[in-house]
Amino acid sequence: MSGPETDCFIVIGVSRPKLAAIFFSVMLISLFLTFHILYDSAVYSIQAATTISDGNKIAILTNRVSHLDNQPIGFPHRFHFPKTSRKLPQCLIIGVRKCGTRALLEMLNLHPRIQKAAGEVHFFDRDENYNKGLEWYRKKMPHSFRGQITIEKSPSYFVTPEVPERVRAMNSSIKLLLIVREPVTRAISDYTQLRSHAATSILPSLTTSIQQQASQTTSSISRTFEELSILPNGTVNMFYRPLVLSMYHQFILRWLEIFPREQLLLVNGDQLIEDPLSQIRRIEDFLGIERRISQHNFYFNETKGFYCLRTEMGDSKCLRETKGRRHPDVDPKVISNLRKFFAEHNQKFYEIVGEDLGWQED
Repeated sequence: MSGPETDCFIVIGVSRPKLAAIFFSVMLISLFLTFHILYDSAVYSIQAATTISDGNKIAILTNRVSHLDNQPIGFPHRFHFPKTSRKLPQCLIIGVRKCGTRALLEMLNLHPRIQKAAGEVHFFDRDENYNKGLEWYRKKMPHSFRGQITIEKSPSYFVTPEVPERVRAMNSSIKLLLIVREPVTRAISDYTQLRSHAATSILPSLTTSIQQQASQTTSSISRTFEELSILPNGTVNMFYRPLVLSMYHQFILRWLEIFPREQLLLVNGDQLIEDPLSQIRRIEDFLGIERRISQHNFYFNETKGFYCLRTEMGDSKCLRETKGRRHPDVDPKVISNLRKFFAEHNQKFYEIVGEDLGWQED
């Protein structure tokens, strides 16, 4: 009896190879789909952690995304950014020039809830860019997770008349960061940069008329700060652009005519240099995000004379050599005269913004 039973079993086992193959294929497909679902769930969970406070994991992930410089994550026949998208900025650093806008942006980018635009886009202050539309602007933004804040900075936004209205047309509830420094110090820094740029400009390739204008500019910049800021009769040159840009009250009014005061945070650029964490914490609170940047993220560079940054991954970063240029030695009497001149302008600014920054007046 056992012989026939064995033969029967063998016949049944080999008579249905196609059925076995189909069953095996179904198992493989089921395993693949299960893995795919688990993977997407894991990515979504990590993304959701940005809005909670499980900081180290999401900080590592977002830093990796940043280090990849917005390159897509690759799979066979599939490229995408898991749960990310380009978003119009929810916060702008609108100025002021030579007050530390770049340093501020790099510091804020240490926060896992913040993604920064790579460079100054100049969307709102340049007609040729603004006329390209919001979709063009959005494509200039970095990829970010849901719950992250995109920030762009262009210092010339602050002084360009049409910008406030254009910004409101994009987002009437946007948060604005305005960083300012003591006006005379800012003006000297502005002069230093202008002189540096003029020294490196190449004139032979220009047309005759443009070359003449550039030569006049270079000649002007070759003059000392004292000669440019003080007229021969001893009065302040109120038309010298570095001084004009330091009269903050003339520009802040148009912003506060468009946006409520609570949407604009005044950042003290002088304190950002001396004690960056104090200003960063104010900004974290203003943006409604948890305090994640700590003293660990800053270290003082004795060679450069200012604070550099340290990421959660342990990487160090300092601003490029063009930042933190050494200012020329300016006649103390000229500095004193300029500070007395700015005392009235500063007071107007304090009254408008409702803050007294205590800038020296003599």
